[in-house]
Amino acid sequence: MSTPPLEVADIVRRFGTRVISRHGAALSFEQRRALRDIAACRTALLGGHVYGCTDCGHRQIAYNSCRNRHCPKCQAAARAQWQAAREQELLPVPYFHVVFTLPPEFNELALQNPRAVYGLLFQAASQTLLQVAGNPERLGAKIGFLSVLHTWGQNLMHHPHLHCVVPGGGLSLDGKSWVTCRRSRKRRRKEFFLPVRVLSRVFRGKFVAGLKALYQTSKLKFFGHLQPLAHTAAFEQLLNQSVRQDWVVYAKRPFGGPEQVLKYLARYTHRVAISNQRLIHMDDERVAFHYKDYSDQSQAKVMRLEGTEFLRRFLMHVLPRGFVRIRHYGILANRHRNENLTLCRRLLGVSEVIRHDDPAADGSQAEDTHCSQLVLPCPICKTGKLLPIEIIPAISLAVISSPHIPSLLSRTRTTTRCSELQLALATQGMDTS
Repeated sequence: MSTPPLEVADIVRRFGTRVISRHGAALSFEQRRALRDIAACRTALLGGHVYGCTDCGHRQIAYNSCRNRHCPKCQAAARAQWQAAREQELLPVPYFHVVFTLPPEFNELALQNPRAVYGLLFQAASQTLLQVAGNPERLGAKIGFLSVLHTWGQNLMHHPHLHCVVPGGGLSLDGKSWVTCRRSRKRRRKEFFLPVRVLSRVFRGKFVAGLKALYQTSKLKFFGHLQPLAHTAAFEQLLNQSVRQDWVVYAKRPFGGPEQVLKYLARYTHRVAISNQRLIHMDDERVAFHYKDYSDQSQAKVMRLEGTEFLRRFLMHVLPRGFVRIRHYGILANRHRNENLTLCRRLLGVSEVIRHDDPAADGSQAEDTHCSQLVLPCPICKTGKLLPIEIIPAISLAVISSPHIPSLLSRTRTTTRCSELQLALATQGMDTS
């Protein structure tokens, strides 16, 4: 009998209690909830359905998903639902992929102030794209785009960056025509979006100005070895150090037409820090997984970490509760998106997309109705259909005594204490056990 593929959930079940005992004081409520949900995902803890074959009577159980946005197993359905909702929003134009990366000088500050710093990252990047594209000397158009926050690198270390996917063009400033991208004079006359050097410098200026505003309004907190930054001179020194170099902004054009763009988009919108497919092996002490070493010509390598270190890195990428990691801007902003898309299609000379009222398109009902509506062929007789015949109730976590699912949702710490110790979770070699 073959061994089931290794999953992040297996690592949480084996090393979760060690992480709690070692780093428990530094874990936020959201991080504890992620551990609990991932460990319980698609197990009897969450309940499920019993399916029966209409012909041979075969029965099988399907357990419910945790729906946590940091769970690797719960992203496929969310990705499919998102694709269905976005399919009708694509325009028949080239699309460009622009990445804004936060300099490493601000990584620890972001760990202590994730909501403020990540929010500023969205704000600075979006204002940069809108301002530079609106400049008549550049594109001279009102553009729209999708932004997705990622906080990890291939080795699971902290690496905040923003992926923006932008249609190649936009509405003229008077809204009466479609403005297409210009062609490069140097690169075989290929279409290009905006000069990355200009984007980099504008982005740097806007982020630094925004960070100063957060500091002046006391919206940044400094704990541990970052406490000296509470003094104005030290904070100004940090900012001066960060602006001595160009910030990394990368742009490329996705492959294929609108359908390929949609799949390309989904690769970024519903990623978590590491997928189950990258995991190789786990023993009583270590975890091995694949990664690409971008400092060595993107060579594929294997990294081996202690199980607690693996989960420590994984938990650094759990976002604050309610933080929106997928955002739309410009002409694709939520408020007037449909009207703007109708205008864009008319100016591009393409027919309007017929909209279908699919309850699964927005994901609001798809997960709840999935189990009860799913019809699968019977794996035994091959002729019958598996239909839900019984509901399995979830088990209350309050009565669970399993050592693999400890009480991870304790709210005994104050917010200040949690923020103060958050940086400790990112400190190499920390051992409080």
